[in-house]
Amino acid sequence: MAPISVIVHGARGRMGQECLRTLARDPAVEVVGAVDVVPGGETLPLPDGARSVPYSTSLERLLSRCAAQVVVDFSVAEAAVAMARVAVPRDVRPVIGTTGLSEKDLGTLDALSREHGVGILLVPNFALGAVVLTYLVRQAARFFEYADIFEAHHEAKIDAPSGTALAIARAIAEEKRFKRPVPQKEPLAGTRGGDYNGVAIHSTRMPGRLAHHEVVFGAPGQTLTLRHDTLSRECYMPGLLLAVKEVVKRRTLVIGLEEVLGLH
Repeated sequence: MAPISVIVHGARGRMGQECLRTLARDPAVEVVGAVDVVPGGETLPLPDGARSVPYSTSLERLLSRCAAQVVVDFSVAEAAVAMARVAVPRDVRPVIGTTGLSEKDLGTLDALSREHGVGILLVPNFALGAVVLTYLVRQAARFFEYADIFEAHHEAKIDAPSGTALAIARAIAEEKRFKRPVPQKEPLAGTRGGDYNGVAIHSTRMPGRLAHHEVVFGAPGQTLTLRHDTLSRECYMPGLLLAVKEVVKRRTLVIGLEEVLGLH
């Protein structure tokens, strides 16, 4: 069976470089091109130095030079949606790891996928432990009426709260509203965090962090805490490879790896 041909969109970023390194090592995948906003030459050396691939600042121009089945995106929300508008009509399946997409963006991706019958995998977090965390909190949510989410990331993360924190909030509060105590006095506005259907979301950003998500459920006389810690970017790579190999089988928009892993 021929390897799956992949373009990496956002290839010069830290996650993009980790993706290139991982994809180049898998015999079931072939990196055929790279895109980033940073100007460069016509080719980009792969991190292992074994070879170079076609490079461009425009996905549209790159697709005129090379054929691909999948484009992996680690850029920013606006660029991810623009990428999908170019890729999907050309039968190139996006795997999007970029966070910060709005509900309107999700609607755009869903419409693109349905119109062209091309699969899109939108993955807020490729870490398999984070996917399992989301599954577990969904199971626990029905037994509690109070919930807070605490997430911590490095200082360079551009969105807050994280896409994973929002995905967790949607998973546990999409069918009911949690109770959210409101203080009689709030000397510092925003101290109680963001509000998603009564679930408070608290974000911190500082050096020394990578990605950490903790969900605390409360009930009279007890709390339940579930937490996942990301210690290095290599934890995302098994999930990324799984997504690349799965998206070619899909014809609709799928959000998260829960369905792929059979976690319903």
